[in-house]
Amino acid sequence: MKGKTVTRVDLCEAVYQKVGLSRTESSALVELVLKEITDSLERGETVKLSSFGSFVVRKKGRRIGRNPKTGREVPISPRRVMVFKPSAILKQRINSPNGGAAT
Repeated sequence: MKGKTVTRVDLCEAVYQKVGLSRTESSALVELVLKEITDSLERGETVKLSSFGSFVVRKKGRRIGRNPKTGREVPISPRRVMVFKPSAILKQRINSPNGGAAT
């Protein structure tokens, strides 16, 4: 059940086909939306897209990990990680009998 990977180019082409903007304008629009999402996440804000899901930045504290090759304990520095939480609507669509295909 391996699917196609959707790229920025694919998103720009979809906007071009469905919205009717020029390819240049479609590309600029996609880039602008992605930049706004990225900038918000960098600031530690949650990005919530209705009927899609939420991108949440979480802080992970310092902890001790283990090198799988040597088994030696190694400290892991505190860091921020991004988590995507799909909405109930998105979960329902991807688990529908028709495999999430547009109807």
